[in-house]
Amino acid sequence: MSEPIKNRYEFVLLFDVENGNPNGDPDMGNMPRVDPQTGHGIVTDVCLKRKVRDYVDLVKAGTPGYGIYVTSGVVLNDQHKKAYDYLGIEPSSKKPKDSQLTAFMCQNFFDIRTFGAVMTTEVNCGQVRGPVQFNFARSIDPIFQQEVTITRQAVANERDSEKGQTMGKKQIVPYALYRAEGYVSANLAQKTTGFSEGDLELFWEGLVNMFEHDHSASRGKLSARKLIVFKHDTALGCCQSHLLFDKVRVERVSGDMPPRSFGDYRVAVDKDVPAGVEVIEKL
Repeated sequence: MSEPIKNRYEFVLLFDVENGNPNGDPDMGNMPRVDPQTGHGIVTDVCLKRKVRDYVDLVKAGTPGYGIYVTSGVVLNDQHKKAYDYLGIEPSSKKPKDSQLTAFMCQNFFDIRTFGAVMTTEVNCGQVRGPVQFNFARSIDPIFQQEVTITRQAVANERDSEKGQTMGKKQIVPYALYRAEGYVSANLAQKTTGFSEGDLELFWEGLVNMFEHDHSASRGKLSARKLIVFKHDTALGCCQSHLLFDKVRVERVSGDMPPRSFGDYRVAVDKDVPAGVEVIEKL
């Protein structure tokens, strides 16, 4: 592993969806998540982290140091036992006295090194706060939640055979542009997880490409549109993060018509930033 990162970062990711559901709400019949007070769409930080994990798992499968801790179908206690087995220690539910248990998990799992993890289950490997964090993504404009009825020219069981077909529903957003903001802490990378420059480049790559290998009929057309990164020249940073986020402005130019493409928006990046900050447009 290379050395931990030495610079603080903030970033703004713009992505859009066309005729799809970017993040369904199971409490609302899997309808697209929405802020009930404003009507703006929401995509959770957990959803975005899942897509980054899946991309890293795809491109780094089998590579030492790039395992994925939170994986579908995997028992987390079994993941923790790998650290105990490596150190020759009997598994325990008590807070680990040996910091090497937590260090092993950080060194071997990319998502722990990046996002952190709570590993205080029956097989206890401690708790880590990761250097990379997201806010919820929010749509630039209020979204229109649409439920579309579909038919299937087949039935699932004999009692429905006379119908000849069955009905179903799809929940979609005709179009929406979402904005996600995030942070990368050099301080946490150096003190806790060892998140490195190589990890950081892989993370940026994941943000740009995470939708390209995750297409499905229900998600529709999801695309990363812009990734603007603010790099500080120190580990602690040169200014408050909100001052940098305000440098990225998104304006709808479609007038009274509802937006239906990325071309209905204008994105402006003000590069007059405080001293010690570099603006990098990765997409």
